[in-house]
This record gives sequence, structure tokens and C-alpha cells, in this order.
Amino acid sequence: MLGLRTTIYKVADLEKAKAWYSQAFITSPYFDEPFYVGFNIQGYELGLLPEENPTTEKADSVLSYWGVEKIEDDFRRLLSLGATAHERPANVGGELMVASVKDPWGNIIGLIYNPHFKLP
Repeated sequence: MLGLRTTIYKVADLEKAKAWYSQAFITSPYFDEPFYVGFNIQGYELGLLPEENPTTEKADSVLSYWGVEKIEDDFRRLLSLGATAHERPANVGGELMVASVKDPWGNIIGLIYNPHFKLP
């Protein structure tokens, strides 16, 4: 295993999702095709795929956490863009904080503040 490379969210409306994720992650896609939209988030891939059978009822079995500096602010900002609260910001030990929201298509976006985690 070489580590995390890509997190993909399936969406019912790729154009609307592209616009929403551009605002949510404050970046534009580097790859933009009708079958896939890709964003480079600090060296990690965030991908959007069109959903064959659209649903907002998605499983909570896997969470990807995106690192943030100010978890409360980012949580509120995503809510202001139309996300819904999944797990409100909570301390999980020491200085570590986690939270999650659901995007307008029911996908879970995890947020984590971890001052101890440093990329190589």
C-alpha cells in the first residue's frame, strides 16, 4: 500500500456538483469531462462520478477526513453552502477534532483538525 490517493463522491448532477465542490474546496477542477471531474486537493484527488441510480440514501460505512485548520469555521462554511450536519465538531482526544457533513447528494465529507499529522 502506498497511501491514500483518491476519494470519489457519486453525484446525480455532475455540473451542479462540480460548482458546489469548487466552492466547498475553494479550487477549480484540473480534469473536467462528462464522465469524471477531478480536483487536486493539496496532492490528493477528490473525484466526482455521475451516479447511474441517483440516491441521497448512502451508507455511512466509509469516511474520508479532509484536513482543516479551523474545523468550526469550515464546518459552518460547508453548511452555508447547502451541506447538512452529519456529525458536529467534537474533540476526540487531545487537540484532535473531527466533524462531518453531507453534501447535497448525500455523500459524507469528513473534516479533521490534527496538528500532529504532518505529510512527508
